[in-house]
Amino acid sequence: IIGMMNTADRSLAMIDYALRRRFSFYEMVPGFDSDGFRAYQRKLDDERFDTLIEKVKELNKDITSDSSLGKGFAIGHSYFCGAKVSSDEWLMQVVEYDILPMLSEYWFDEPGKLQGWENILRGVFDD
Repeated sequence: IIGMMNTADRSLAMIDYALRRRFSFYEMVPGFDSDGFRAYQRKLDDERFDTLIEKVKELNKDITSDSSLGKGFAIGHSYFCGAKVSSDEWLMQVVEYDILPMLSEYWFDEPGKLQGWENILRGVFDD
């Protein structure tokens, strides 16, 4: 049996402690640099997709170095998986409805940082 949980969900701390006492854990990190994701990325062959992925990798460095967050809060590659064809519409939906709402929770008390990343991620779609 494999169970997955995200350490970013702070509201489950008591359950997390109970599970950690009873099970073994294996840490998974975003797989943007994995062979499988790179092959998927090459197959999509989309410059905007590639640019957005590079920005998310930079974002993850910022998240990881943030003392109030850390590596358990990094944005995973799964938001970008499953598409047969990359489109601006799909990528914008991922940014607007998945990533930015999460960042607004992460940096609710740092509006400047949030605004900076909103500008960077939305800027990928400026022509």
